[in-house]
Amino acid sequence: MKKILLTIIFCGLTFITKSQNTSVEKSIYGIQTGVLGIWVHNETKLTNSIALRSEIGLNLGIRSSISSNETEFIATPVITIEPRLYYNLNKRAQKSKRIDGNSGNFISLSTNFHPNWFVISNNNNIDITSAISIIPTWGLKRNIGKHFNYETGIGIGYGYVFRDQNNLTKNSNELAAALNIRIGYRF
Repeated sequence: MKKILLTIIFCGLTFITKSQNTSVEKSIYGIQTGVLGIWVHNETKLTNSIALRSEIGLNLGIRSSISSNETEFIATPVITIEPRLYYNLNKRAQKSKRIDGNSGNFISLSTNFHPNWFVISNNNNIDITSAISIIPTWGLKRNIGKHFNYETGIGIGYGYVFRDQNNLTKNSNELAAALNIRIGYRF
């Protein structure tokens, strides 16, 4: 009888430890780069499966003109706030896959603000207009070793361009798209 009781207790403890909730990490800092920019970010835990990502960086662009035979390079600031729901952390943990650094699949609502603070360009006559976009996004993030990671995401949403100071552009609504392919370092 004692052996049966000890076996039941041991099995019960095993199930209890196996059923612990997986969770996003409390706070993560990192830097990422992609084809079209460089960004510094923080992800802060809100719940076991939701993290709030805040990000500041530079979006890059290239524009070429056939008539003037010139190519212009441009870098503008961007500020992003993005709540992320990591929906497959438990499944990844059950399959003994990594979840450190919030490694998993996510859906998010990415809100990007492109302010007209400054422009870095090889042409001095380039000016930008402030804009904001709200894009529902699906993505995934995976780790490479202890500190490196890669991330990709895709989404389509709403964009709004503000009137510029010289009244050359009007306020306008537009379709906004996101395609992120990034590699980064987690501190």
